[in-house]
Amino acid sequence: MSPMIKRKRDKFTLPSKYLLLILTFLCVILMGITFTTDYLGGSLGTISGYVVVPFQRGVSSVGGWLSNRSEELAQLRDVLQENEELKKQVDELSIQITELQQEKYELNSLRELYELDSQYADYEKTGARIIGRDSGNWFHSFLIDKGSDDGLEVNMNVIAGNGLVGIVTYTGPNWSRVTSIINDNSNVSGMILATSDNLIVSGNLELMKSGVISFSQLVDSASQVAPGDKIVTSQISDRYLPGILIGYISEIQTDSNNLTKSGKVTPAVDFEHLEEVLVIKKLKQQTGDAS
Repeated sequence: MSPMIKRKRDKFTLPSKYLLLILTFLCVILMGITFTTDYLGGSLGTISGYVVVPFQRGVSSVGGWLSNRSEELAQLRDVLQENEELKKQVDELSIQITELQQEKYELNSLRELYELDSQYADYEKTGARIIGRDSGNWFHSFLIDKGSDDGLEVNMNVIAGNGLVGIVTYTGPNWSRVTSIINDNSNVSGMILATSDNLIVSGNLELMKSGVISFSQLVDSASQVAPGDKIVTSQISDRYLPGILIGYISEIQTDSNNLTKSGKVTPAVDFEHLEEVLVIKKLKQQTGDAS
């Protein structure tokens, strides 16, 4: 190893804390010199003026700079603290807004149920909340939080929104399963409200991707049925109470036998966003209608 490299490695470095101590010591000495020059005068005072005064100015500048930085740090801490408080306030306001939006949504939902209750005022009903559903995007089969302890029975009709949702297919003590009219296994005897012509409305989850289900066996000899006509549950249904809105004709065509017609129905209920329903606490057999 060369002597030059060795000298560089052996170069002495003074720790900063010792350097600060030395500078402080020199500052005290120079201040003492300044004090004594008031008594000595002459050339010594002149020399000290050239040496001490610039040093004092430098120390004063450094002190001022440190004081300014200290104030800035204090202000920065205040700003950061204020920022944290504002963040907390924003979070609290966001929670309050979410709660208000939820309350508004629930209020609108309850208002719809109230209006629906008024439409079918002749029937005793009980409200229920949906607590679970089968897989998929649609409420084709789901659970509600009312059961046999609440007087519910199998085949009781379920309504929501603007019309028929489905029927109770199983009951437990404090829960029930509802199968909706859009389920693939669902068939409802319906009637065209304007003409009293009967038809069968069938569930179809594949068609529900387009927002419709199907109907068939419509006898429309007078060709009076048209898109937009209302379909309600018919008197001849063995499980569904009469006159409950099912939906609206969206498409219609004549079958190959030239005797009947079939097509598509837009359900009256939004089967993608159900939360609460009404269960009509009366069975079809109890109305006196034919089964």
